[in-house]
Amino acid sequence: YHRQHTKETQLSKFNLTETEAMLGSYIKVLFIRDPFQRLIATFLQGMGSSPSFSSFVQDVLDSGTHNASVAWKPHVSLCRPCLVQYDYVVMFGFHREELGHLLRRAGLPAGSILPEFTDTQVQWTYRWLSEQMFSELSVQQKKQLSRFYRWDLAAFSFSSNFLSD
Repeated sequence: YHRQHTKETQLSKFNLTETEAMLGSYIKVLFIRDPFQRLIATFLQGMGSSPSFSSFVQDVLDSGTHNASVAWKPHVSLCRPCLVQYDYVVMFGFHREELGHLLRRAGLPAGSILPEFTDTQVQWTYRWLSEQMFSELSVQQKKQLSRFYRWDLAAFSFSSNFLSD
């Protein structure tokens, strides 16, 4: 896009004509991750000051979506997938397949550029962690989390939902 802007410039700072021109001139890629995996990763990285996963989840729920940290805020409210027509949506856990396709489409040699991904091990690890950590949550917390992430769960086909019980 021809207009000069810095990386701090937000899309909302442009008028509608500029926004449409800018979005039309880029290949738009959205990287997403299962919201429950994001919660677990955030907790394990110590980004919350809570002593247990259950109390961390309660802090997240108490913060609400408007005051939520970017680390666990729903994707739909961050990336506006209903307003921005993304060319690619790359889901965490499928990087090898999806990034290879994206690089080939861009005319780049995918095999020599991509790092080694351990997608299968990552998926298995998060499945196990999710089962363990979500068993700590009350039925009420599970219902609230399901509501908190309802638009992400509706917009993207995440493979597992540990809140169904």
